[in-house]
Amino acid sequence: METIELQHTLPEVFAGRDGIVSDVWHRQVAFQKGKSYLIEAASGTGKSSLCSFVYGYRKDYQGIISFDGSNVRNFPARQWVDIRKRSLGMMFQELRLFDELTAWENVQIKNRLTGFREKKQVKQWFEELGIADKWDQKVGKMSFGQQQRVAFVRGLCQPLDFILLDEPVSHLDDGNARIMSRLLEEEIRKQGAGVIVTSIGKHLPMEYDRVMKL
Repeated sequence: METIELQHTLPEVFAGRDGIVSDVWHRQVAFQKGKSYLIEAASGTGKSSLCSFVYGYRKDYQGIISFDGSNVRNFPARQWVDIRKRSLGMMFQELRLFDELTAWENVQIKNRLTGFREKKQVKQWFEELGIADKWDQKVGKMSFGQQQRVAFVRGLCQPLDFILLDEPVSHLDDGNARIMSRLLEEEIRKQGAGVIVTSIGKHLPMEYDRVMKL
């Protein structure tokens, strides 16, 4: 996948609103592979909805979202499975980890689907992110910031053309945010991937090709 394009896209719940000022909603916007984008937003402006629309998790929007010119509304479930396995990654704001499983087990679920990472690599990321001691701990007993780091590692356990990160550092200190940024930049450089990061304040400290207001 080389391009994600939004054509006059708007959440259906916003349809009756007047005077929407946005760099994304109701615009023609293209995200290119290999580029990094930051979408800054106020709470309630549809930041998480945007990520869910692009990821194919929700369809309650107007307009068109297309991958390389193909309207994603027409994609069957099997195609979405393949896209999420081989091309498009996502770190949800609410993380969607399994509380009753350990940190490693949560990552392993994804990695078994893709077969993309060696256990040694995952352990290295855990160490660099300061959660090596949480490897065998159930996620439900971890802080939200620790869980964010687990979800981030899980997101890297697949081939990527694009990765979406919805408020990935909202509960991280500046040191860990910088480490996450470095690991992400290393990975996207290796894969030539595009990155779309959202934020309502604190954002992942990276060099962005474009900053947009939602």
